[in-house]
Amino acid sequence: MSVARSWRHQVQRYNLIGTSCNSCGKYFYPPRTMCPGCRRDGEIVSYKFKGTGEIVTYTVIHTAAEGFEHQTPYVLGIVKLDEGPSLTSQIIVDPTDIYMGMRVRPVFRKLGDSGEKGIICYGTKFVPE
Repeated sequence: MSVARSWRHQVQRYNLIGTSCNSCGKYFYPPRTMCPGCRRDGEIVSYKFKGTGEIVTYTVIHTAAEGFEHQTPYVLGIVKLDEGPSLTSQIIVDPTDIYMGMRVRPVFRKLGDSGEKGIICYGTKFVPE
């Protein structure tokens, strides 16, 4: 399988696909195969998140890792999705405008290049609502 095809098969990366438990109503991202609360009694099903949520905390990166120098300064934040789970993502916003509690929505963006052949990796980032 080619690298590009392998990435396309990771649906949760491109669509914010997680899981939910029909027994207790909790949501999980990344996906789980078993509910930690209900255990074997839980019924886990696939769930596509709306993606909207709010910034719980954030940091501004001024000294980036190799390959990301051209993006500095940029914001990394923890987003708590409306359904409950939290995830870490880049927030596309001017670093002086971000604040905790800011409402955000997902966007599909380039994450970076990989390897000598320059394979472009895409994924979810967030922008203000």
